[in-house]
Amino acid sequence: MLDPSPAAELIEAFTNTLDLESGDDDVATPAELAAWLTGKSLAQPPLTLTEGEHEAFLTLRAGIREALDTDDPVEPQRLALADTVLADVPVLVTLGTAGAPLAPASGGPPVQFALARLAVAWAELVLTGHIHRLKRCAEHTCGWVFWDSSKNHSRRWCSMRVCGNRTKSRRYATRQRHLAG
Repeated sequence: MLDPSPAAELIEAFTNTLDLESGDDDVATPAELAAWLTGKSLAQPPLTLTEGEHEAFLTLRAGIREALDTDDPVEPQRLALADTVLADVPVLVTLGTAGAPLAPASGGPPVQFALARLAVAWAELVLTGHIHRLKRCAEHTCGWVFWDSSKNHSRRWCSMRVCGNRTKSRRYATRQRHLAG
């Protein structure tokens, strides 16, 4: 069983700041996002974000969630908007053996550095192929992001007891209605 990398844990935590089922958003305001970013060591306190910077993070979060494996059709507009956010992210690519070959460029605004850290984590998952283990729950009302630790990468739900059971029960009830009707 492959454990999630720090990059996977970061992307999972970032996307799960929004609970689609309950509507709770841990980063609903710029101040809450600033606290989350500093809590994850993506920025140093004190951090103040503008409404535009806050919106950029929310756009990136929606795009990442959209890009994760699921059976649902992809909404290309969400991906395009997230790519627009990433277009201005300062990332440094190095050829040296010391350190990471892909890293946030230093010296810019702290908010851009935090965006770059998220971008680098995403790139690491894609480049290592581990992105296929980070999935969005197939239960449409849930959408929780989870690490698929199954041997054959076949896990579909964040929880078989809750979301998997909910989906299978709904399918069963639909089949029974069709048989009775």
